[in-house]
Amino acid sequence: MSSEPLSPTPREPWSASERVVPRFVVRPVHEFLHQEAAGGIVLAVATLVALLWANVDEGSYARLWTTEVELRFASRSLVEDLRHVVNDGLMALFFLVIGLEIKRELAVGELAGRSAVLLPLFAAAGGMVVPALAFLALSGGDAAGGWGIPVATDIAFALAVLGALRGRVPAALPVFLLGVAVIDDIGAITVIAVFYSGAIALGWLAMACAGLVVMAVLWRIHVRFFGAYVAVGLLIWFATFQSGVHATIAGVAIGLLTPARPSSHPPR
Repeated sequence: MSSEPLSPTPREPWSASERVVPRFVVRPVHEFLHQEAAGGIVLAVATLVALLWANVDEGSYARLWTTEVELRFASRSLVEDLRHVVNDGLMALFFLVIGLEIKRELAVGELAGRSAVLLPLFAAAGGMVVPALAFLALSGGDAAGGWGIPVATDIAFALAVLGALRGRVPAALPVFLLGVAVIDDIGAITVIAVFYSGAIALGWLAMACAGLVVMAVLWRIHVRFFGAYVAVGLLIWFATFQSGVHATIAGVAIGLLTPARPSSHPPR
């Protein structure tokens, strides 16, 4: 047996540094981001800042969200304000990640099997129908048209709570709540698309559906080139955006179409 000492586990070059910036900035940020509750804390702080800003200086807060952002593709350009960049762009990426998480749970996790899916499905349906009925019962006249408002669940805050509770509750509970939140949000987006949206561009919507079919076919014929899926995914997002349907639907659909299966390699 060799008497040579074992080499230490490699660490980031800044982890043992005593310089001011790595010691007092980089190291604490790295440790904070590895905590389960980090996302929830950031979300809570951002929400508090936004509430204070909107109430102290409403004008500058509104101007921030109306700032125009231009995306250029060769000779074409897409101009949207910052609000729509977040709602239709970044939120689509957020829902893509959520769709991937749900697909993993459906394939190899807590939601594998039809019976496991039924409980969050019925819970989400009740969470949509009961608030809508309560709203209609308590409102009247023109206000009754807002029945779709209480249908939605804020999935970002739901995930923040789950992050804070992870490790302290049974593993099935966060997955169940995540499933309820995602199904509820998909239902709410569908309600908005059907009852509150303007005219739906059926041609663009058909193109988005065709893109989803292409993505499924690529996997069936064993295409493993990641760039092909990125290109088709961008096409699906753009077509959904142009159709008038909320673009986050594209993120969820792509996430749920992404293949997931148990690894054939044993853990090391």
